[in-house]
Amino acid sequence: MSRSTIWIVATLLLLLSACGQQESVISTRALTVSATVAFTEGPTEAEDGSVYFTDLYNNRIMRLATDGALSTFRQPSHRANGLLFDSQWRLLACEGGDGAAVLPRVTRTDMTTGVIEVLADSYAGKQLHQPNDLTFDGQGRIYFTDRPGADIREEQTGVHGVYRIDPDGSIERILTEPEVMRPNGIVISPGDTTLYVIETEQAAGGPRSILAYDLSAAGTVSNGRVFHDFYPGRSGDGMTIDSAGNLYVAAGLNNLRGTSETLDTVAGIHVFAPSGELLEHIPVPEDTITNAAFGGSDLRTLYVTAGKTLFSFKTDIEGTRR
Repeated sequence: MSRSTIWIVATLLLLLSACGQQESVISTRALTVSATVAFTEGPTEAEDGSVYFTDLYNNRIMRLATDGALSTFRQPSHRANGLLFDSQWRLLACEGGDGAAVLPRVTRTDMTTGVIEVLADSYAGKQLHQPNDLTFDGQGRIYFTDRPGADIREEQTGVHGVYRIDPDGSIERILTEPEVMRPNGIVISPGDTTLYVIETEQAAGGPRSILAYDLSAAGTVSNGRVFHDFYPGRSGDGMTIDSAGNLYVAAGLNNLRGTSETLDTVAGIHVFAPSGELLEHIPVPEDTITNAAFGGSDLRTLYVTAGKTLFSFKTDIEGTRR
């Protein structure tokens, strides 16, 4: 596929709905289509302002340069999903693996040398299931979610959950069943006080919510509670957080997809205050909305992946790189 067939620039003027009398966190109602590919996930911005994101259907990581040029950064990506540049501008990736050749893992790529380092591919002697999303705290510790996967024999794998990778390389599982069943998006609040995790069970009666936990200085969690419940609609997928602690959650559907999920959760970015109040909903017209990340020189551009498209729009509040 040539670059000319997958690069689009257009502007969609969309009406945004707001809840209550809160001041808007969105500075413009113009939602920009930045690129179209196949099935997008995991946006993150590099030091040079280029945006990296995954194309799940084609097993690759894409790079959108500041001049609008779209290119393939890595293929195969080993089913990479969530991406994130760390504080040293190294690319972190959650990879689902390629069967026996490459296990499900979390990697870190040195963008200068291209060297790929495996940070985690097992725990307690058993391989991971499907690493999905990740974040980091102010001490440089990485937290990632590992979802259950049907393509790996259960006896080969450990229990899915939420894991922490410390700077010395050690790995700890900080959440598992029954606290979390199918963890997906994850982010830590400014100040490292709260860990948020999204539950995304599609089966009837399963959890579809944002969970919040108190995060200690040691990287452990306590006081788990439901921050927001999306049930019976589609839950959130990925999320990010701004400097004021507001969550920007990619959630919902425009059309039913053959699961027990309803259309009660309207597809878009749902902006929640730290109190749990819904501040705004920014509709996104394409299924399936998957993730969001801040970028731009002022961290006031929000990149959103949905279906085959990478969208962007401006915000009033400065974001974070988590």
